[in-house]
Amino acid sequence: MPHEEHIIVNARLDEIRSALQSSTGATTYRFTRRDIENNPGGDNAPLNTLLLQAPGVAQDSFGQIHIRGDHNEVQFRLDGVQLPEGLSVFGQALMTRFAHSASLTTGALPSEYGFLQAGVIDLTTKNGSADPGGDAAIYGGARDYFFPSLQYGGHAGKWDFFGTADFVHNRVGVENPTSSFNPIHDLSNQYHALGHLRYTADENTRISLTGGVSNAQYQLPNNPGQQRQFANPSFLDSALSQQVYGSVDSASLNERQKEITDFGILSLQKDMGTVSLQSSVIARYSSLGYSPDPLGDLVYNGISQHAARSVFSTGSQTDVTWHANSQHTVRFGYQVYVERNVSKTNSIVYQQTGIEDDGTLVYDGSTRTVHDGSGRTGWMYGLYAQDEWRPVKNLTINYGLRFDGVDEYTHAKQVSPRINIVWRAWRGGVLHAGYSRYFTPPPFELVANTSLGKYVGTSNEPQTLQNNTVKAERDHYFDAGVTQTLLPGWHASFDAYVKLAKNMIDEGQFGAPIILSAFNYRRGQVNGYELSTNYEHGPLSLYGNAAWSRAIGKDITTAQWTMDPDDLAYIQHRWIHLDHDQRWTASAGGAYSFFYRTGHPTRISASMVYGSGLRADGAVPNGRSVPIYATFNLSLVQSFRDLFHVPFLKRTQLRLDVLNLFDKTYQIRDGSGIGVGAPQYGLRRTILTGISQRF
Repeated sequence: MPHEEHIIVNARLDEIRSALQSSTGATTYRFTRRDIENNPGGDNAPLNTLLLQAPGVAQDSFGQIHIRGDHNEVQFRLDGVQLPEGLSVFGQALMTRFAHSASLTTGALPSEYGFLQAGVIDLTTKNGSADPGGDAAIYGGARDYFFPSLQYGGHAGKWDFFGTADFVHNRVGVENPTSSFNPIHDLSNQYHALGHLRYTADENTRISLTGGVSNAQYQLPNNPGQQRQFANPSFLDSALSQQVYGSVDSASLNERQKEITDFGILSLQKDMGTVSLQSSVIARYSSLGYSPDPLGDLVYNGISQHAARSVFSTGSQTDVTWHANSQHTVRFGYQVYVERNVSKTNSIVYQQTGIEDDGTLVYDGSTRTVHDGSGRTGWMYGLYAQDEWRPVKNLTINYGLRFDGVDEYTHAKQVSPRINIVWRAWRGGVLHAGYSRYFTPPPFELVANTSLGKYVGTSNEPQTLQNNTVKAERDHYFDAGVTQTLLPGWHASFDAYVKLAKNMIDEGQFGAPIILSAFNYRRGQVNGYELSTNYEHGPLSLYGNAAWSRAIGKDITTAQWTMDPDDLAYIQHRWIHLDHDQRWTASAGGAYSFFYRTGHPTRISASMVYGSGLRADGAVPNGRSVPIYATFNLSLVQSFRDLFHVPFLKRTQLRLDVLNLFDKTYQIRDGSGIGVGAPQYGLRRTILTGISQRF
């Protein structure tokens, strides 16, 4: 197939594939290749920093984001194909470098989106047609930051291919638990790779194979000055205490965690005139392993636990679009996943020897080992059908049904009606309103069948032995908004939303291993407002947004053993803020390219992130927020078309990035709140430089 024809055919098939996913009535924020490059750090920046440019996206520790007041119900897709959930906590298995472009869709979603519905993040992966040639880069700087990367794409005949790989080494793998400039014991080594191979059989048929791998190892940072909680006073003064404890200090612990993710997607895309489809098979393996400090974890936490979890998911997804006539576009399809979840722990705990008069439990130096493990195979599935109906000019009604089911730790089903109305009311103005019924299965990999009875009479005995199985969440979701083109290149939007939830799913970190666990609030409510604007013209691009939200819950009804009994009693009959509730969130940024039309443009860009603070314990659980903060990032990129005057070398790019420009010291978490582990502080000022060479 000739070069030009190959590119044209693949561009057409890309458009058809994109049309398989209707976002009619939902709110979609798109990140072009230019937007990705304008973001300080560019392809080197973590994916969550790019997503913070969208309204209603709040940052949390461990690289997590919260979209519209939900904890972590974020769905990731590659080229329209949903990836099953994984176990990655700190890092992100999907790198910004993988994406040619990206989008975030939120609001009242059409019926083809199921399972995770707070936000749908779809990455259009780089490929040999849109991203030909190679690029080698080295990036690094402060805190031993070293980040080499390589990518190459091309095509031959009916084939095109793309591959990219990188290695990340730094000493800020996990957020610092103290306000110090540098964390203690925070080394991280990670590597990531993505490969994409496509065969275009003819102008209407394409087969693609995408595979990726992420392997990350982390030291968990230390927090000096912690109290030894599991040594009663009489034992502390004994000779045995000196023999067992020695000089154990919380500043010298050696806790580590390893996270692995592998995935593969094989897709067939076919266009048959009025009918087009994409059918895929998906596999994903994800594992997480925690290695304790053998003595330190015992002294400070009362348990030294080796913990390992893994989940292997395989499934299929098919989406079909039928252009029935000029008024009706019908879409239907299915998703089904079979998953195997395995959890194993080996724990050393203190044996309880008595109770003092004031009720304090007494332990001595004797320990015992507890082995625990569980495994379960389950599946979840969804079917949908919807009709995009245009009854009159400028009016579109998208209505449909979705049927979902889950048979894993919990067993539940639901039929979910959805409807969205979009009206182009005036020139440049669009009104939309929608309702969606949602069904969210609990995250299979975050539910472990812990044998609580094994820990009775030890330093890890739960304060309550109640452990009801985590349930599926059921929601009524309402959304309405308006978008307006103010001037050519200048757009603005306003959105309002309400979610009424039954069995609202939340997640928390309980214990030393950084493994999230799921639980339910019997009732939940989330509501908010978003304002967004962006402008792009020639060398200038600007964006800004602000969002207000409130997320509250009442009565924790599952996984109660992880909670403080007093908190459970208070929450049972009272509404509280969820731990990830942030009242105000905002971000803004811009970029300008000098010498825009020359072979040596100079681009300067900046970004700002503001948060009014996530929740922390006050007089009541989650009763206050941590202090407000605003951080600024700055980037300078100089490009040269032919710096070295070598025929096979193309663009050379030099970059300088300054993260947290004004060295703002700010807390993300203070260590208190429902399901909150250690304190976390944001990254202090970090200066990074890099060079990349196209070839």
